[in-house]
Amino acid sequence: MYCRNCGQKLSLRFCENEGLVPYCNQCENYMFPQFSVAVSMVVTNRAQDKILLAKHADDDDFILFAGYVKKGENAEKTVPREIKEELGLNVVKAKYMSSRYHAPKDILMLNFIVIVEDGQSIKLNEEIAEARWCSPDEALTLIRKGTTAEYFLSNAIKELKRKI
Repeated sequence: MYCRNCGQKLSLRFCENEGLVPYCNQCENYMFPQFSVAVSMVVTNRAQDKILLAKHADDDDFILFAGYVKKGENAEKTVPREIKEELGLNVVKAKYMSSRYHAPKDILMLNFIVIVEDGQSIKLNEEIAEARWCSPDEALTLIRKGTTAEYFLSNAIKELKRKI
């Protein structure tokens, strides 16, 4: 690891109440890890008996909708913005579920169950090749296995089944 300010190689140094933390001897600062934050969304209809899955243009597997939280934006604003951008749909309600670190992209993912307005036409942007409404059980069979998306979907379906 290298200092993001000066490029010096970092060493590990004990920091009170934190343990071993990367430290730059040149800048004389601890360098706590920084990484991006994104939202992941289990999109449902108002009845919450259908889930909308996505296929990206460069992928054959179904995944959940997701997007980066922009600088100055909170997660609650990111959710409706991303759904509008990717699908052209209006969000009625969003409920935060849980978070999980997603190592392949070095991202902290914040997961939401999102209810969209019924009766709207889906307008896919260039990122999304296909969007498909599924039953919760079908969604579990279609989602890419062993992924953060599968983890979030499984937890969301448990929550949705408590309400249905």
